[in-house]
Amino acid sequence: MARETGALVRVIRGIDSISEWSGRLAAWLVIPLIGVMTWEILVRKVAKPTYWAFDLSYMLYGALFMLGAAYTLYRGSHIRTDFLYQMWPVKVQAAVDAFCYLFLFFPGIAIFLWFSADWAILSWQRQERAMASAWMPALYPLKSVLPVALSLLLLQGVSEFLKCIYAFRHAEWLSKQRSLEEVLAGEMSLVDSAAKVNGETK
Repeated sequence: MARETGALVRVIRGIDSISEWSGRLAAWLVIPLIGVMTWEILVRKVAKPTYWAFDLSYMLYGALFMLGAAYTLYRGSHIRTDFLYQMWPVKVQAAVDAFCYLFLFFPGIAIFLWFSADWAILSWQRQERAMASAWMPALYPLKSVLPVALSLLLLQGVSEFLKCIYAFRHAEWLSKQRSLEEVLAGEMSLVDSAAKVNGETK
């Protein structure tokens, strides 16, 4: 097993940390999203639907979805068909992944980022609002989320590409850092196992 040290590993770990914490911060958007939807359901039962709940819900969900993309890539949770891929040697996997990142992922995300930044700037200049809504909420904050999220996703793509280089050099994938949830789950599992063992010995 190769020693996971050096400048390459430090860069990878640094980028992964950014993606992890951006995902953790974005996850808090679930709370206002649940609050908005709960309020809408309660009010609808006793009075009438609000003008703003639908708009806020799609804005919060859209921001959550986009801002969580980099974290999802970091955790390897995007959908992929790997029934053949998993049977390949590590160096072949790394070469295929590197090719896909270099010639498919980076160009696509870069183009999307370019256009989304233009859309966000134009939206701010026009002070764009949702004309189809009676509430007419401002759209420029939501459109600003897109280039931010794509920048984070592009940055995490760099980390994944560097992981491919590491894997091609060492013929093994760089181990993933465990999240706080995984560490706690592992500790709880150990506690449960110890309790079962103690219960059986009594």
